[in-house]
Amino acid sequence: MTALITGATSGIGKSCAEIFAKNNYNLIITGRRQERLNELEKNLSEKYKIQVKPLCFDIRSFEACEKAINSLSAEEKNIDVLVNNAGLAAGLATIQDGTISHWERMIDTNIKGLLYMTKLISNLMIERKKGHIINIGSVAGKEVYANGNVYCATKHAVDALNKGMRIDLLPHNIKVTAINPGMVETEFSLVRYDGDEARAKKVYQGLQPLTPEDIAETVFWTASRPAHVNINDILIMPTVQATATNTLRK
Repeated sequence: MTALITGATSGIGKSCAEIFAKNNYNLIITGRRQERLNELEKNLSEKYKIQVKPLCFDIRSFEACEKAINSLSAEEKNIDVLVNNAGLAAGLATIQDGTISHWERMIDTNIKGLLYMTKLISNLMIERKKGHIINIGSVAGKEVYANGNVYCATKHAVDALNKGMRIDLLPHNIKVTAINPGMVETEFSLVRYDGDEARAKKVYQGLQPLTPEDIAETVFWTASRPAHVNINDILIMPTVQATATNTLRK
């Protein structure tokens, strides 16, 4: 069995790589940080005695995605699970004060990158008449909050695409699942705030957020259901969070 995980160099993607490796999946891991990919490849292959293929490229470029997938051997292209994890938030501003580069980065990564990888990998799955695509969405794809406009829009797009994929790929025996987390303590806020560590830390102060491992366990659970079972959609929150903006802090 082989799982391809995008955005595997940190956070949820890295934890997904760990749990799939632990369960004897060979891995194809992607990201933009070659050094981190190499380190993850070494650690997982040695620890779990599996094959790990690192692919370093920018998911925002279809040409880069296509070149990376075309570089795989025939055996490596037998991908059983695609985890569309790569995604980010950039900035937190009103629509009138939004930064264009932030908008483009989110749209190109969260929507277009997911589409590029899905197109390439779904066609490989169609040839084999089996596969499972797991899309990492967000509570931001279920509701909208102040200053989250474009990020929320991209995750609403993921929600819609997940439903569309489920319909389109139904005749080909391909499962499609959405995992939509609430607050997870990763590099998410650090990226959103352009590396401002103090501001990022405040997001998680006074409460216990989800961990990347919590989400990875949920991802693997959906992937390990019997062949006749598909988990369409999961919204997973920390106990101290009721909505995107309603939290219980100490």
